[in-house]
Amino acid sequence: MKYLYIILGMLFVGIGFLGVLIPGLPTTIFIIIASWFFSKSSKRLDAWLYNHKIFGHLLRNWKMYGAISRNSKIYATCIIIPTFITTSWLTFSLIGDIIFLTSGSLLIFYILTRPTPPLINEK
Repeated sequence: MKYLYIILGMLFVGIGFLGVLIPGLPTTIFIIIASWFFSKSSKRLDAWLYNHKIFGHLLRNWKMYGAISRNSKIYATCIIIPTFITTSWLTFSLIGDIIFLTSGSLLIFYILTRPTPPLINEK
């Protein structure tokens, strides 16, 4: 099971990295999932991710404060709104439109209601 968790952790790190490059693909949730897998399988990989130059602050803010930085909230909202509106516009189904717009609204609500970490950890 240990090796499966390591493989899954690396997979989620890869998806999280793609989220940095591809607008509309989230990063934070995949890094949090990867961290969970690493915490169950490899202390070394968990520490590597926790101290990572790009992803470390996301994990530290989440683990210490359950928080999302102000910049991440702004970026996520600015990506989610046009992505969900465009997807809804391209969907030729009223039910599809309702599902996309509702899930997008709930996602934005969730992100914006998370606490903001102290400015020391803000990136």
